[in-house]
Amino acid sequence: MERQMAIVMALQHGSQTAASLSEKLEVSRRTILRDIQTLSEIGVPIGAASGPRGGYYLMEGFLLPPLQLSSREALCVLFALQGLTGYTDTPFNGERWTVMDKIRSMLPLETVQNIHPLLSSMEVEVPKRVYSVPHLDKMLELTARGRWITVFYQSMNHRRQLLIKPLKIFAAHGFWYCDCFSHTHGENRRLRIDRIGDIAEADTPSDDAKSRNASRPQNSGSTVHIRAELTYRGMLRVERDEHIGECIEQIADDRWAADFHLPEREWEWVVGLFFSLGREACVIVPEKLRAEIRARAEELRKHYDDEEKGEVFHE
Repeated sequence: MERQMAIVMALQHGSQTAASLSEKLEVSRRTILRDIQTLSEIGVPIGAASGPRGGYYLMEGFLLPPLQLSSREALCVLFALQGLTGYTDTPFNGERWTVMDKIRSMLPLETVQNIHPLLSSMEVEVPKRVYSVPHLDKMLELTARGRWITVFYQSMNHRRQLLIKPLKIFAAHGFWYCDCFSHTHGENRRLRIDRIGDIAEADTPSDDAKSRNASRPQNSGSTVHIRAELTYRGMLRVERDEHIGECIEQIADDRWAADFHLPEREWEWVVGLFFSLGREACVIVPEKLRAEIRARAEELRKHYDDEEKGEVFHE
């Protein structure tokens, strides 16, 4: 019954194919067809249209009465909202707290009592950051409108004005980011929004065709094969990385392997990653990566040798 109710609610938002409903509800297409037949037999006015844009839909005028959240549905919503409270700044600073209180006040006391112990023992881990994002609301608006904008961006090494077309705004690692096509660089870029200032709408550049495929995966060029063995601690650090975290497999009771292909333009990053892992990782291939890690280790040893000799300047 819950699945059939979910089908009706999905159809209230527009037509759906049996395949899309099957994927959303994680059941077979045959189960969806059987549910739709059952709903039709009990009087739910479901229509069907054929063709590429076809699917099932609700006849005009049919609406479900307001529904009460189940315990697990309420837990799902409150858990997601609780994760949002871990961010220092959001577009919903006040709303993220008031909506949680409103949801709790609408729930039966028994439901609140059931989910409170579970909610208290669950957490979305968000690193604590101290920053502000004064332009986040405007970035969201301009991204939704598909506008070109100029921004003054302060990266780790440069401060410059960029002409960009924002594609997506998202939160990760305690920060807010903007994936965009940078006309200035001629490629896709990822910018931290707390480093963006002086936003202004801009005219569409004359060679806008360059950005039309910006949101599609682009050819990353040549890659290099990397394989490394990891200790348990090393595995915990690598699996947090959004790019290679899924490339880990367990090869022994206390040993893991990271095996992946990396774009050559990310070479400095991967050298720094495995150097920082120290004895928690051992690179197997390529030999070039092993050699550069050894070179960095030697530079670090020499730095401390010079310090002991008093050859390093101290302020």
